[in-house]
Amino acid sequence: MQQHVRRDIDLSPDMEERVNEAVSQGEYQSASEIVDEALRMWNEKRENFGYTLNELRTLVNAGLESGPGRFGSIDDIKAEARRRLAARPTNS
Repeated sequence: MQQHVRRDIDLSPDMEERVNEAVSQGEYQSASEIVDEALRMWNEKRENFGYTLNELRTLVNAGLESGPGRFGSIDDIKAEARRRLAARPTNS
């Protein structure tokens, strides 16, 4: 069994009301159970994203160091997107 560490958290009045309501309606046995689920979901999201902050920084730097992009501006990107959309065959 894992040892638990006590941690105080601050909730907005709205969040406190929602937590209390979920417990009183029997959706969860305690506020701690809600926090545990929220932290599990948060951790899954971070893991599924697949990159650490340092890895993201490395990727951004590699992109910056690779030189200028193919398009000079956002308007150029939009024009290319419109060109590609217009070139698509229509389903009639």
